[in-house]
Amino acid sequence: MHRLRLMTYNMAHGRGLTPVQGLTSARKIRANLRSIARLLQAHAPDVVALQEVDECSRWAGNFDHLEYLRLHAGFPYAVFGINNRRPGLLNLSYGNAILSRHPIVESENVVFGSRRIGEKGFLYVEVDVGGRRVPIVNLHLHYRSKEHRFVQTDRLLAWMRDKQGHHRGRWAVPPIVCGDLNNPGHRSDATAVLLSHLSDYCDYTLHPLAGRTFPAPLPSRLLDFVFMPEGCDGTRSEIVRSFLSDHRPVVVDFGLKG
Repeated sequence: MHRLRLMTYNMAHGRGLTPVQGLTSARKIRANLRSIARLLQAHAPDVVALQEVDECSRWAGNFDHLEYLRLHAGFPYAVFGINNRRPGLLNLSYGNAILSRHPIVESENVVFGSRRIGEKGFLYVEVDVGGRRVPIVNLHLHYRSKEHRFVQTDRLLAWMRDKQGHHRGRWAVPPIVCGDLNNPGHRSDATAVLLSHLSDYCDYTLHPLAGRTFPAPLPSRLLDFVFMPEGCDGTRSEIVRSFLSDHRPVVVDFGLKG
């Protein structure tokens, strides 16, 4: 049985605990990213699903955060899912990303809307683990509007239904869904709705069920989740105590049956 470790982490543009975007120097952002790289090395995930990652944004030091992290943390594979592009003086380019120790054999990025700043979306990858394809969805939902989160969740579910019809025969397990859902799972909101609809496909479980991930220094809300499908055995989850972002990372360990 292959055992895997997955981490989901909103890294807040590398700004650390600075509350306002754009007030952190490029030098400090690089130092923060090196600290995040050490965190990744210490917890040794096979796959990392990142949210709020900058490709080359003026407010975040004007360099590629994903490539910087990939090199410093020692991951051989990476893919970006850019949800926001704003050229010109402000020069913004950011979204979700995946780091992996296993080959990424397919990827697709879906942006929920057309805004050039603040837009959300999800990044889909298939990771080759010993010849078996493991599908993973890295999701980031709207942070203020419950209505928007429901619309975005519907969009994801419709996309997954279509993808399942074309790809299910080659998957080792149904898609693992993870990310920053921006609402606690115990409320009647997107997290609970998504779990309910995913369970129509197979027996999904939500991780973690307890604890808090936001804000990192004194967390009061659980916003970051991993939805694990059937076919994943011996699943264990942990919220990592860390102050390198306003979110704390979530790590899930599991085995692939068969």
